[in-house]
Amino acid sequence: MMKFLRKNYEILAPISGEVIDLSKVQDRVFATKMAGDGIAIIADGNVVYAPADGVVSLIFDSNHAIGMILDNGIELLIHLGIDTVELKGEGFTRLIEEGKRVKAGEPILKIDKKFITEKGYSLITPVLITNTDRAKNLQCNLGIKAEGGQTVIMSYRI
Repeated sequence: MMKFLRKNYEILAPISGEVIDLSKVQDRVFATKMAGDGIAIIADGNVVYAPADGVVSLIFDSNHAIGMILDNGIELLIHLGIDTVELKGEGFTRLIEEGKRVKAGEPILKIDKKFITEKGYSLITPVLITNTDRAKNLQCNLGIKAEGGQTVIMSYRI
């Protein structure tokens, strides 16, 4: 495709909190971008929102991670916390099911932040583009306080 025909796209914060670089995540898979490129959010909110228009393609049985295929073909992974899979779904409540089409800003999951942190788990939430070959000129808005479902945390071109 000719470069001048490329379009800019934005990804909203799926949860409120401070946006940080992936290299600061205390998990090697995320910190070294083995699972994809993007940002992480030190979550302080209780609701997870759709970060863009698309389809929720996967919600892990433990509800700690969500996969989306955006309308433009970009694949996103939202991973709520580190090692939170060990909670086996406790502290997470689905608001929608797999296969549902969502609009940016639509609530998709609730978390019990107090329960999760009292159990000793971090709520650092990586937000990753997993098919990085499709997203060009990825720009990350680091060091900001993002509002879930409202603040742009990443932009890219296709």
